This record gives sequence, C-alpha cells and structure tokens, in this order.
Amino acid sequence: MNLIGKMLNNRYEVLEKIGNGGMAVVYKAKCHVLNRYVAIKILKDEFTTDSEFIKKFNTEAQAAASLTHPNIVSIYDVCNEDNLYYIVMELIQGKTLKEIIAEDGRLSWRWSVNIAMQIASALETAHKHNIIHRDIKPHNIIITEDGIAKVTDFGIAKAVSNSTITAFGTTIGSVHYFSPEHARGGYTDAKSDLYSLGIVMYEMLTGKVPFDADTPVSVALKQVQEEPVDPIKYNENIPISVNRIILKAMQKDPNLRYQNATEMIQDLSLALKKPNEDFVVLATRSDDSPTQKIPTIYELEMEKNNDRKAPRVTESETKKKKANKIKEFYSKHKWAKPVTIFLVAVLIFILAMYTTIAILNAGMPAESEIPNVSGNSDGTDRITKDEAIKILNDLGFENITIEEEYHDEVEQGYVISQTPVARANYKYNVDEKITLVVSKGQKIVTLPNNIVGKNIEDVKKELDKLELKYEIIEKNSETIQPDIVLEVNPEEGEEVTATTVVEITVSIGSAYKDVIVPSVMNYQEAKASETLSALGLIVNVVYQEDASKSDGIVISQSVSAGKTLKEGDKIEIVVNKQPVKSTVTIKVNLKSLMNYTEQKQPADTSENIIDSQNTAPEIEKATVVIKVGEDTILSDTYPLNTTNITKTWTTSGVKEVKVIVNGVTKDTKNVDFNNGDQTITFE
Repeated sequence: MNLIGKMLNNRYEVLEKIGNGGMAVVYKAKCHVLNRYVAIKILKDEFTTDSEFIKKFNTEAQAAASLTHPNIVSIYDVCNEDNLYYIVMELIQGKTLKEIIAEDGRLSWRWSVNIAMQIASALETAHKHNIIHRDIKPHNIIITEDGIAKVTDFGIAKAVSNSTITAFGTTIGSVHYFSPEHARGGYTDAKSDLYSLGIVMYEMLTGKVPFDADTPVSVALKQVQEEPVDPIKYNENIPISVNRIILKAMQKDPNLRYQNATEMIQDLSLALKKPNEDFVVLATRSDDSPTQKIPTIYELEMEKNNDRKAPRVTESETKKKKANKIKEFYSKHKWAKPVTIFLVAVLIFILAMYTTIAILNAGMPAESEIPNVSGNSDGTDRITKDEAIKILNDLGFENITIEEEYHDEVEQGYVISQTPVARANYKYNVDEKITLVVSKGQKIVTLPNNIVGKNIEDVKKELDKLELKYEIIEKNSETIQPDIVLEVNPEEGEEVTATTVVEITVSIGSAYKDVIVPSVMNYQEAKASETLSALGLIVNVVYQEDASKSDGIVISQSVSAGKTLKEGDKIEIVVNKQPVKSTVTIKVNLKSLMNYTEQKQPADTSENIIDSQNTAPEIEKATVVIKVGEDTILSDTYPLNTTNITKTWTTSGVKEVKVIVNGVTKDTKNVDFNNGDQTITFE
C-alpha cells in the first residue's frame, strides 16, 4: 500500500518512508495540528488480523506513552484508521547503534560506557513504571547527532512475544540479545533487560555478539548453555572493571546479575573514574553436595559376611545367644529398634559426607586471599616489585605478570596497582593470574610543534612513538575538513610527563548535511517553499511582475537545480506577482472647480427694450485635461458651467490623478487602484 501523501486521522501527512522493521514500516510525517515533523510506525498487515495482538499492542503502547525520559523516544499518539494501526512518535535525526557498530566496528570503551549509562537510565525509569522492554538490542537504540542515546519500542515487544512469536520464526534479529530465561520461554523481568544491555555492551566493545550460530535455535541454546568469552580477550583495551560489568550483566542466573538498573549505573559511573580497579563483585553459585547412594544396614551386613570365613560352631552358638538377648531386649522395648535404626543411618550418613568432603578437598587446588601489594589509595606504603612477588610466592601464587608504565608520582620499580585487588575474606585459587603494574618512573616528553592542521592518523603515529596517551575529542567544523586536528591540549611544543593524556580535538566536518538543490521552477509559491524548507534550507521569497507568466508561480531561483548546499543555507526564489487592477470613475464639476457664476440679463423697461436673444452673454469655455499617472485619459473643451464631466479608467497600483484646466493644475489626488472599483470627484 502506497501511503506517501496520505493524510492520517485528518492530521498526519505521510511524507516519505524512512525505515522497515520486522513488525512495522516507519514513515516521516508532518503533524498539521502542532506543525511539527513526527515518525509514524505502521503495523504490517500480518499483525493486524490478530485481534488478541491488537488488544495487547494498544495496551502496551499506551503504557509506554506515559514514559517521559531524555533517553526514551517519546510516543505522541496511538491510532487506528481503515485497518491501519500505528504509533506516532518523536522523529529522531541520527543512526541506530547497529549502524554505527557496522560502520566503525569496535567502539571506544569510554564512549560505550557513556551510551550504556544512558540506556540503563532509560531502563531504570521504565522499570520503575513496571514496563519491561524485552527487546533491547542495537537496532532499537538511536544515537542522535549530539551523541544522545534514545531507546525506542518500549512495551511493544511484550505484545509481540505474547501473541505472535512461534518458536524463533519471527525473532531472528533479536535472539542474539535474548536472556537465557527469555530464550527458554520463561518468565522475564527487569533483569532480562539488563542481560540484553550486557550483550549490547559486549558488541559495542568487540564488534561481535557473544553467541552466534547458523540458526536462531542454535543461538538460543548457546544463550542457555554456554558461557561467553571474556570481551577483554577480543579487545585488550577494555578496562578490567568494564569487562567484569559486562560479565556480571550476562550471568545465566538472574539472581547473580545486577538486580536493577540503578546498581549497574553505579558501577558504570565508577568505571569511568576508576577503570582499572576491580570493584565489581561477580558472585558464583555454590552447588549443594551431590546426591549419593547410601547402602542399607542389611547390605552392609551381607558384604561383611561375604568377606569373612564361616564361623566355628562355638562362635555361632555364642553369637546366637547374644542375638537372642538383643531380640529379647527389642521385644521388651518397642521404641528401641526404630531409634537404633535411625542412629545407625545418621552415623553412616555423617561418615559418607565427611569422606566425600575429604575426597573433594584432596582434588581441589589450594586457595588463599590475595594480599594488598600496591599500597594505600593515598600512595603510601608502596613496595618494590621484588618484595611484592616474594609476598605472593610465599602464599602460593606463582602466575604473576608484570606490566610497566611511566608514572609521575610513583618511584621507579615500585608497584602502582594490582589485578585482582585485595579483598577481605575472599579466597582465590593459587593458580589465579595476578597482574602487577610497576612504575618506570617519570618521563618528560616534548610535544611536536606541528600538530594542529595535520591529519589525526599522522598525529597518532607521532604520539605513539613518544609513548604518549591521548584522547580524541570530535567537533564539528564548517571550515575544516574531517580528520584534521583543530586544537591540542597541552599546547604544541610544551613539555609534559609521559603519563599526561593529550586531548586532541579533531574536525568531523560540517554539522549540517549536504543538500542537493531541486528545481522548483513553475511551482506555486507554497509548494516551492515547503519543498525547500523540508530539505533544511532557508527560503527567501521575492516578488516580480511578469505578464507573460502565470500569477503566483516561481519564475527563477538563486541556486540552480543540482547544485549542493548545506542545511541552513539560504536560497531565494522569485515569484510572479501580477498586479490587482480595478476601474475608477473620475467625475469633474468644472463649474464648481472654476467658481463660475452665470451673468443675469438686465430687467426690461419701457424706455429700453432689448431683444433677449441678441443681448444674452455668451458662456466662456475651457480646456479640461485629466491625467492618471503619466497617461492622459481625457482632453476636451467644455463650457465653464459644466457640472458633470465623467471618465473611467482601469489600471493598478497607486497613481496620481490630476485635473488641469487651461494648462493650470486645479486638483490632484493619489488613488490606490488595488482597492477595487471606486468613484472620485473633483469639485
């Protein structure tokens, strides 16, 4: 079904298709009520025929719409119309986390931890509202252009999993992120979302998912049965704390994971401050003693009889007498027999238990607490490498790895840190690998003088040669091309210690996308402005009259079609504006205008009788000219007693109307011919 251009709910105009998922198609649309752009997720046809699913879909979507959080995509509306079921939500400009991983592979651990904290914060809010996502995966996490993580599809997964999933036919894209209990079809809760977040972190930092196979069923079995390879083995740059956070989130037993998102956020936050400290507690399940078969008293007696020779007759008689006495005792004391049996059973059980423990302990390696050989947090009580190794060896620890690094404050040869850290009342296998970081002392290095303006890859090589650490800070620039260094801190040529982290600000190019300018020639003004504005361009409209073209259409544009601009650039369009014409009736009262008064005939007398026809005075005439602007619309001669000279004229704009009598301007009026037909009088 082609929905482009369709108006949904008499409110949402569908503009273009922007995505396609397993259960819905996503369109960009414009809300004409609030005048904003939105995303509309429309369910595919195969879901709309299931009434039970539709009911759950509406319930879960309405619940998710109540969530308000900066890291959750806001849901504005849940609608249905003409068998179309859709959700109206916030339109996010950015990429999915899956797309970023596909493009960049492994991501930096600090950036990944920051994104994980934002996702966990979104889950924390949702879980407090009793909303479980159930489908946390990189595909459902959008990273905005400002680096903000937005989690989408809250609550929708529950409707899908309850009503439409059979086996794994419709969940191929999600099974890699399922918790073991989800893969088994069991009860899922907030801890299931945290398991999925652990896998998302795993993929961000290694570029791969922890469990993969040819079929979804095989992946699900691995989720249930196999332990993941430590992510640090795929990416040695992952700090020990982050490695253990991932492993804790991915524990098979939900009771051994983080119990809520708040706990995970606390560890993630601490990892940013103390990345190399082993503060994450990874609990392990201690299995009960294995079930053993305990022989009965009868079986024990039979084994004894089989092992010894047949007794002599005298011995048999003696034992027979003893047996009779015992039998007689038990017959008199009914309570004694069950008590005896119980005590013998307890004795056998205790002997068997201690025997088993002894056997197990004999086969187990020795354990011991790992001591603190790296000094106090304030830098006191540090010891040398040799002293630390001797202390560890005396306790049975032989698997010791030494790593060296420069340090501004710790003297050369002294231990800076250790992994694992010392933990009170916690014993490790003596085969545990212990890593000691030993100081190489302080090293002074001079930064190169020509860092700014160079390609970041060349700068990295120079700093690597100097054994300097660095942090890349990305920044948009409208003038400098991507991958070029904009700033460096400390400054170029400055002397620093080898432990200094050099901050390098690198251009990632313009913050605005390239826009290919379309042709809007012959478009109506409104459509042309909307087309260009939708591309992020700023439209300036200029009006110009062209009698040869239709009114209201674009007759030229300042940037030709096919040219490239940036979002936010200005473009000017010239729109044909035909003037509005009207007819004005101009009336001139010449008599009044000239203050003309007629002369009267003299009175008749008997002495002086004059022929009136011959003696009436002749009326004087004048030349009247009417001008509209530069156009002369009337020029004629009229008697001075004329009271109604009428002339009509059709034109547009504001024009000056003059009445000229005998070459002298008698009156002038400015007339707006855009105001429609009208009459003006000169008198």
